[in-house]
Amino acid sequence: MDIKKEIYELKDELIALRRDFHQHPELGFQEFRTQEVLERYLIDCGLEVKRIAKTGLVALLKGDKPGRTLLMRSDMDALPIVEENDVPYKSVNNGVMHACAHDGHMAMMLIAAKILSKKKEQLQGNIKFVFQPNEEDAGAKYMIDEGVLDNPRVDAAIGIHLWSPIETGKIGIAKGPLMASSEYFTIKIKGKGGHGGAPHASIDPIICASSIVQQVQQIQSRKINVISEPTVITFGSIQGGDFPIIIPESAKLEGSIRCLHGNLDKIKELFERKIRCQCESDETTYELTYKCGNRLLSNDPEITELVEGVAAKVVGEENIKSDVQDMLGEDFSEFSSNVPSCFYFVGIANKEKETDYFHHHPKFNIDEDALFIGVEMHVRAALEFLTN
Repeated sequence: MDIKKEIYELKDELIALRRDFHQHPELGFQEFRTQEVLERYLIDCGLEVKRIAKTGLVALLKGDKPGRTLLMRSDMDALPIVEENDVPYKSVNNGVMHACAHDGHMAMMLIAAKILSKKKEQLQGNIKFVFQPNEEDAGAKYMIDEGVLDNPRVDAAIGIHLWSPIETGKIGIAKGPLMASSEYFTIKIKGKGGHGGAPHASIDPIICASSIVQQVQQIQSRKINVISEPTVITFGSIQGGDFPIIIPESAKLEGSIRCLHGNLDKIKELFERKIRCQCESDETTYELTYKCGNRLLSNDPEITELVEGVAAKVVGEENIKSDVQDMLGEDFSEFSSNVPSCFYFVGIANKEKETDYFHHHPKFNIDEDALFIGVEMHVRAALEFLTN
């Protein structure tokens, strides 16, 4: 049967699944209802289903012939956002919203799993349908630590993100670095507190902190090649003191370093050098700590070429965009750091339907026509990988 026709016959089911997930969003590692809905559906498809990483799932489809194993991933979690959309399927969980398309990702993967489960005789190998919790904060690592890449060992991984910066009907794919690594930093600066009218008797950590913010910007503009080493350093929080006539004892700065290249250690070395030199100049001391947000997501050339070939069949070569690299982070990087992978974007932007709000916006929504493209991409990519 024609794949497009198979998907179209499941049209109502696809839309209903997406809207149900959207209406019942759950935060990371709290996706209990979501897990149950997914589990029942996958078992009904005849798959071997296992709970993993607290609220995650992995469903195994074994082909009739031996071969490689492909991992296909969907994220599950929603965000702590009050939804502003006026739609029948608006979130019933006040303050929680699917504002990053994970509801669509789950629906697409379920329909793809149903279609592919009926094609076991064609498959030379296996498919692991992985539903990952807590994508917004490092859920993939928990799945890998619990063995999602083993038994059977995964040979390649593919992931889709519905993407509002791209118009519906277009697909964004790029070989090599696609989404940036992110390190979240905290800098604690210690000076000497005192009276605001006698600053000479103090060591002002706020003056030092403001100088660090300015000095660090030279790294991006003067110390690196912005073409070969795209880097963004952002300060998102400065805290120091709580009274206008008192110089505080300490100040704290927080922010992120994002790199669309593999030289993060170099950037961190330059970053700390700026901090150290400024603190020495201002006679303060400092403490610098990091928390890893995401690793660099870099696409494997061979797997990406396979997906590009599938995309050409689904939307046409003229609708494939390659200039889609982004400084945002993505937890799929944990998979791509372990096995050859391809992560790519399926456009959902339609101004008339008001689906062009950026991700994490309270009015974010999906052009549901894009869901059919995502399902077809999943099905065709899996068949291509496991039959050729």
